[in-house]
Amino acid sequence: MSLLEIRNLSLSIGAHDILKGVDLTLGPGEIVAVTGESGSGKSMTALAVMQLLPQAARAQGSIQLDGQELLDLPEEQMCALRGQSIGMVFQEPMTALNPVKTIGDQVMETILIHKAMPPAQAEERAREVLTRVGLPPDRFPLSRFPHELSGGQRQRVVIAMAIALRPRLLIADEPTTALDVTTQAQILDLLQGLVTEYGMGMLMITHDLAVVADLADQIVVMRNGEVVETGHTRHLLRHMQHPYTQMLFEASDHQVTLPPVSDLQPLLAVADVVRDYRKPRTRLFSKPEFHRAVDGVSFTLHRGERLGLVGESGCGKSTLTRAILGLEEVQRGHILLDGNPVFSGHTPNRAVRRKMQVVFQDPFGSFNPRHKVDRLITEPFYLLDTPPRGAERSDRIAEMLTAVGLSPDDAGKYIHEFSGGQRQRIAIARALIIRPELILFDEAVSALDVSVRAQILDLLAELCEAYELTYLFISHDLNVVRTITDRVMVMQAGKIVEQGDTERVFTDPQHPYTEALLAAAPRLPKITQGVA
Repeated sequence: MSLLEIRNLSLSIGAHDILKGVDLTLGPGEIVAVTGESGSGKSMTALAVMQLLPQAARAQGSIQLDGQELLDLPEEQMCALRGQSIGMVFQEPMTALNPVKTIGDQVMETILIHKAMPPAQAEERAREVLTRVGLPPDRFPLSRFPHELSGGQRQRVVIAMAIALRPRLLIADEPTTALDVTTQAQILDLLQGLVTEYGMGMLMITHDLAVVADLADQIVVMRNGEVVETGHTRHLLRHMQHPYTQMLFEASDHQVTLPPVSDLQPLLAVADVVRDYRKPRTRLFSKPEFHRAVDGVSFTLHRGERLGLVGESGCGKSTLTRAILGLEEVQRGHILLDGNPVFSGHTPNRAVRRKMQVVFQDPFGSFNPRHKVDRLITEPFYLLDTPPRGAERSDRIAEMLTAVGLSPDDAGKYIHEFSGGQRQRIAIARALIIRPELILFDEAVSALDVSVRAQILDLLAELCEAYELTYLFISHDLNVVRTITDRVMVMQAGKIVEQGDTERVFTDPQHPYTEALLAAAPRLPKITQGVA
């Protein structure tokens, strides 16, 4: 008998059809991956199983868990099932966790709400499941708060909460999207181990076929609320029938061709940079201690060159980025752009700052939702002594929107009217509008689904041709870095442990840490279509 059986599930919100006749089956000890682009209905299918739908949603069809129909259950009985029989791991652990409660309290909360055991036993179970997910209490006390943990550690806490009562069904909604490759590999191994150990079934929601190629037993491909193809993983990858599945497969391993660098003139020079952070005092009169986030980093970025920076979370990438942008002063070393220091004394050098722009990971969070696009992309004009006005300003806006593949008419719209990929195009237009000499891309494509990511990478290649872009591309996605950069630097514990031509580093890594990163990166199997 199937653990989870979804039959002819349709879902509408108002006049909009969200799901259309979805069929899905999941057995005990089985992993089923639901994949597709943003808006395909993956997460709404998972929320329908949990009965956490918007108030205006209307669902029809059948969702059965161990033969029990969920669509007809009253909320009180669904509350008894959530956590007890169905656990859920959400995409963003920081928003899934309560910042003012300790990790121990949050893992115990599920147990105590369901009155599964008394508090003393609940605390013991919390220690047990936290140990199981790789957070032993001797190193990670139950008294720690979420902000004291890394992204991967917070995701482990969310998983511990979901499995505290050994549910029969575990739903994981994009559990590794924001994690670096080694942490992602650890989380995927952990989830696979839990399914094997506890015999639970797992429904995994993801947009990346490479992530589930070696993990899932079955793959369900969704598009516009419909299941377009389903089958056992190896068979489906070898015998893809639907053009949409083939498109997702190709986009997951999309490659671009960058124009050659014409003249290697130094633009950005970073020499022996050190950045320390002061640690909290453990005793009143104790000697202050420091954490070295960036430790003697040196490199040169030439005009027209595309340089990648990779490494795990906490290696110092973001700290180095802030130092280059003049947002944080360094304790030692110097950073020069076009021969001029980023800091003049203890003050950021405004003349240098206007030559740099940044594209952030989350395009929606980096825009003010109350302003229209024309105002949003002209924000860098505040750095200029004589910003364009009138017709010149309008022409510059139209030129930039056209350059990133949008329409000049989009200038009068609000940011919520665009998709994730379009928002990132607007973010790139904002970075380009004052023609900076250097652009820093900080995880600029990690939150996008594979087809949109491929479009943005194509756009960057076109802009390199048209504007001779020079950029520093910071990312944990090694496949993206390999195709979009000329040289790459590998950072570990604040130091650059390896750097060189991108293809050389990827094919013949010299440092063990580089080898470990490459080994952890998810890859689609090289499959000849139609060959068994």
